[in-house]
Amino acid sequence: MGPAFCFSPAEEMCEKNVEAFCHHSSAGQEGNVASIPQEREMRVVVFVKATADSENDVLPTTELLEAMGKYNEELINAGIMLGGDGLKATRHAKRVHFSGSDRSVIDGPFAETKEIVAGYWIWEVRDMDEAVEWVKRCPNPMFTESDIDIRPVFEMADFAALMTPEVQALHDSNVERNIAQNAAREQH
Repeated sequence: MGPAFCFSPAEEMCEKNVEAFCHHSSAGQEGNVASIPQEREMRVVVFVKATADSENDVLPTTELLEAMGKYNEELINAGIMLGGDGLKATRHAKRVHFSGSDRSVIDGPFAETKEIVAGYWIWEVRDMDEAVEWVKRCPNPMFTESDIDIRPVFEMADFAALMTPEVQALHDSNVERNIAQNAAREQH
């Protein structure tokens, strides 16, 4: 079964992404894991691992789509979800292999289903414990046993010892341009 948490960012999600780059504080909402205002310190990518069903393009049921939609709504109301989508099976994918300066393209499908990502969310949370608590509340996105991995995102502060003023300026410029492009897309 394909992952059941498709999400297309709305204008307010673009605004949340802009604020996330600035590491804003998010006030808790009713029904949140945390009900008091909390500083969001960490971004994570939450990976839904593929199953044989998702790799065979088996679609979710209407009930699962509704359950995942309600779960996403909770994440949005809590100010945690920055984005996310389900991914098509790897038979629709390409892989680019790097070997020095050479590149080769490999057509899907890819073996080892347990290593394939079927979908993802990007969240901003207080810490890994909060991310784990939210994942534990998630409906099983597959018909069979499934796994969800949570990985912290590198922040620019993680590279502070390596950052020169020129490299910092380049990254700051990229963030500003990305925000502007996303805002322009939302206006169309």
